[in-house]
Amino acid sequence: MTKFSVILYLFSLLTIQAETKKILFLGDSLTAGFGISKDKAFPALIQKKIDAKKLDYSIINAGLSGETTAGGARRIKWLLKQKVDILFVCLGGNDGLRGIQSKSSKGNLLKIISIAQKKGITVVLGGMLAAPNMGPDYAKEFTQIYIDIAKEKKIALVPFILKSVGGVRKMNQADGIHPNSLGHKKVAETIWPVLNKLLK
Repeated sequence: MTKFSVILYLFSLLTIQAETKKILFLGDSLTAGFGISKDKAFPALIQKKIDAKKLDYSIINAGLSGETTAGGARRIKWLLKQKVDILFVCLGGNDGLRGIQSKSSKGNLLKIISIAQKKGITVVLGGMLAAPNMGPDYAKEFTQIYIDIAKEKKIALVPFILKSVGGVRKMNQADGIHPNSLGHKKVAETIWPVLNKLLK
């Protein structure tokens, strides 16, 4: 291989890397894949779907166990120091479990989305439901914040990412909260149609 060929080869590699777009999943233990191997968590399964279509997108899993919307709002500027093309916000589950005021959760989510949109990043919002023990009024109010935010910020919404998973024994680990590998597969299937529409 000549010196010129080497230079051309290196240039082509840099070009490929530059063209690869990034999708960042900002979430909690669900996104992080608590209790299962990383390659079986739904962000990794989404990456496999992307690769199967031979699209130039790379997944960044920014899931952190125990994360709340407030924690996500604190982390977002640091996370977006790297180039990100699509941000998938998958937060609120821990807010709902702890009974955090919906107004506070909504404010945090709006902050995260606004920071991303100011950078020209496409945002997708993953909806969550509150724990039943919080009462019907809180549950209704909590669910509504995702609908309202998606409408206000004009972003794509996955109404409930744990559809057909939440409360289904065979889809969850022994704690009844975190999805098992089968549950994560279902989550990926729920998310994919919405995300796929945004990939070019």
